[in-house]
Amino acid sequence: MTDGKLLPFRRVEGRTEELSDRALVSALAEGDQAALGALYDRFQRDVYRFVARLAPATEADDFVQMTFLEAHRSAPRFRGDAAVKTWLFGIAANLVRNHHRGTQRKQRAHDSLQVLPRRPPTDPGEAITREQQRRWLAQAIDTLSPALREAYVLCVIEEVPGKDAARVLGVREASLWRRLSDARNAIRAAIEELQS
Repeated sequence: MTDGKLLPFRRVEGRTEELSDRALVSALAEGDQAALGALYDRFQRDVYRFVARLAPATEADDFVQMTFLEAHRSAPRFRGDAAVKTWLFGIAANLVRNHHRGTQRKQRAHDSLQVLPRRPPTDPGEAITREQQRRWLAQAIDTLSPALREAYVLCVIEEVPGKDAARVLGVREASLWRRLSDARNAIRAAIEELQS
């Protein structure tokens, strides 16, 4: 800032890590288009991974693009209550939720879990067991309602703190914990059924 004027953000080639996440959102709110590119570079993979667990894999790229377009529109309203990554997750979750409401299509969590990294097994028996467990978990997550699936993916897979996850989903923290408990119980029951 000089003379009370906000200077536009200028992206330094290959050095987006020089500005904080919040500084990028502030620059974006002021209309600096380079800030959008920097945010995209910084968070695209995280948003993609998150969206791929909530929506059909064939639509994940579209949701990523819509998330960043909505972030561009919403940047002036960003209050900084949560981390920028969590804010982007919230935008993505709302887009997916609205998509589910509008089309009433169920997503296939099995496809979305294909993006999870796998560590190499130590022996073939362990590999078979781990793959079977992964399939059971994917099938169990697929049976969850969208609300339970969102809570589970945010808190368990993405490890977003409960307070932030509740804010992202627009629910009270107690409601989030209830959804998470219900999701775990439903997953446990579904896996037991698959094992029998």
